[in-house]
Amino acid sequence: MADRSYIMLGIESSCDETAAAIIGSDKTIYANEIASQMDQHAEYGGVVPEVAARAHLEMIDVVIDRALQRAGLALADIDGFAATAGPGLIGGLAVGTVTAKAIAAARQRPYYAVNHLEGHALSARLTDSIGFPYLLLLVSGGHTQLLAVAGPGRYHRYGTTMDDAAGEAFDKCAKIMGLGYPGGPAIEKAARLGNAEAIVLPRPLKGADHCHFSFSGLKTALANKLKQIGGADQAPLHDLAASLQAAIADCLADRSQRAMRQFAADYFSSPPDTQPVLVIAGGVAANKYIFAQLADTAGKNGFRLSVPPAALCTDNAAMIAWAALERHNLDK
Repeated sequence: MADRSYIMLGIESSCDETAAAIIGSDKTIYANEIASQMDQHAEYGGVVPEVAARAHLEMIDVVIDRALQRAGLALADIDGFAATAGPGLIGGLAVGTVTAKAIAAARQRPYYAVNHLEGHALSARLTDSIGFPYLLLLVSGGHTQLLAVAGPGRYHRYGTTMDDAAGEAFDKCAKIMGLGYPGGPAIEKAARLGNAEAIVLPRPLKGADHCHFSFSGLKTALANKLKQIGGADQAPLHDLAASLQAAIADCLADRSQRAMRQFAADYFSSPPDTQPVLVIAGGVAANKYIFAQLADTAGKNGFRLSVPPAALCTDNAAMIAWAALERHNLDK
């Protein structure tokens, strides 16, 4: 029994997913349960914080019970508890944090407060044998950043968004195009039938001498195109979706390429002893077109590309439990 894996239960409730997962320090994923609120927010075209908080309250006990049942474990078998402490919607964060803290206190077990972004940053190490350091492109609904990941709590930021995140641009553009919520999957689906060269859209900050992003102007450009055409009812939506997706992918690839060169100079000899790794994490990483563009860019710059499975790219509790385990291992 002394040699068994350390078992962590993690909770994620920062936005519109109520999630609980149980992970072992040997990387065994015993359970990864998610209760989505997508249908509840779809009619509003986005997440409503008050609605999300109430849904978290209703589902938090349910997803924890589901996780324990799927894992075949009881609370007495859990060695540590973790929850997302931020950033995110305060109501949802409070539900997850208070629940994890209360259980940890009752069971007299350690509690780990996990930064949501660190959960994404370390998620690839749960399913891929990646050593530190590596370059991370974190691209989601709320964040677009390029970071050097040198270890838990050890990050160097090369670039971030100066306004909207890439995922936010997808959501807002999908809303004005009438494609529904969530916007990323809706635009990717529509883009499969479109021509990415049919509509001319800008590539904000492409070629700039830094690694920052900007997507607000791209969103405005698409809105202006729609207005010129006569609205969503008259617009070639498939072409617009394909052109938008291509513009976002071009920006992500261009900024990532610059960060790759900087990262290689900062952390690797020339030629490098080992192949550097680019990790893509966050919900936008599930977009197949963007994945292909970044895979091509990584290969041309001598990087290996690593992307967690789709279930670990969107908000989930497995990444929270794993980040807590990474912290636990530092203290051993």
